[in-house]
Amino acid sequence: MHASLPLKLVFMGSDPIARPLLDWLVGEGSAVARIAAVYTQPDRPAGRGQKVEPGPICRWAADQQLPVRQPEKLTQDECAWLAAQQADLVLVMAYSQILRDEFIALPRLGTLNLHASILPRFRGASPIQTAVACGERETGVTLMRIVKRLDAGPVADVERVPVRPLDTALEVEAKLAQACVRLLGRALPRLCEGSLVFTAQDEARATYCRRLVKEDGRLDFSAPAAALAARINGLFPWPGCAVEINGIAVRLGLADAVDHAGLPGGNAAAPGTVTGTDAEGLLVAAGGGSLRLRRLQRPGGKMLVAPEFLRGFSVAAGMVLPSRPTQPLILSQPFPRSPGGTRV
Repeated sequence: MHASLPLKLVFMGSDPIARPLLDWLVGEGSAVARIAAVYTQPDRPAGRGQKVEPGPICRWAADQQLPVRQPEKLTQDECAWLAAQQADLVLVMAYSQILRDEFIALPRLGTLNLHASILPRFRGASPIQTAVACGERETGVTLMRIVKRLDAGPVADVERVPVRPLDTALEVEAKLAQACVRLLGRALPRLCEGSLVFTAQDEARATYCRRLVKEDGRLDFSAPAAALAARINGLFPWPGCAVEINGIAVRLGLADAVDHAGLPGGNAAAPGTVTGTDAEGLLVAAGGGSLRLRRLQRPGGKMLVAPEFLRGFSVAAGMVLPSRPTQPLILSQPFPRSPGGTRV
């Protein structure tokens, strides 16, 4: 027996990437699904003062006068509460908490997850940043059923978005946020009528990305310039890449790669050597090609385009920027998880 529209939906999420989708669901999308309640993370300390504040999804739900649940853990009491709602569907995106198996099984049409990559690639905690940092020219949002294994559930549909050469993770996240609306707009009616087909993922193509840490912002200039630029762009704004210039840690906000041809000293310079500037940025020799640093930020200052930054911060040609070892962003195995649940 097929469900009738609008579906009664419980949303679980903590990240502002879901805001365009939530706005659609209470607006034009309300003919397709009605949000009955929102689960999000408990209020946490934030900002310089570390004042305990609600997160962005909690604030949004309060503005919409929707019931909000913020448990530290999904206990048996939460399972009982969800069961009482008789929801058609639970929709999850970046909730960052373990889901109990019995919780996942409660909704009549199941528990679905929006994962910000084209599965089975980039399963895990940092799919947007890692896809950009690895030089992907396309990524997307995947709608899948949640299963015990990390991001391994069968897939219903994917909405793809391009990654432009000068896109950072910030721009790509904004594209993916809008892609969620298009994806759910076509998938939810098909789920309701019973025509949405779920297909198993190809395990042979699976890759995994991990949680990012500040140390991921290191750069090894012996790598190709294109790989360095992708890493800088993919890790902006968090954790952000930085280099030491004149003993000062300078944060990098945007970069691209250029050929050595026609660049002063480019072919002969050792990796990490500043070879000069052009109209768009500071040029640094890499293991292959030259890296152009387009946006830079000194401690306590603003992120500036390179010409403006260099007017107040001298960087001499011939200076060698120190390389630091980097850790790979892709893992061959999924992250460990607590038994009896699934982190989403």
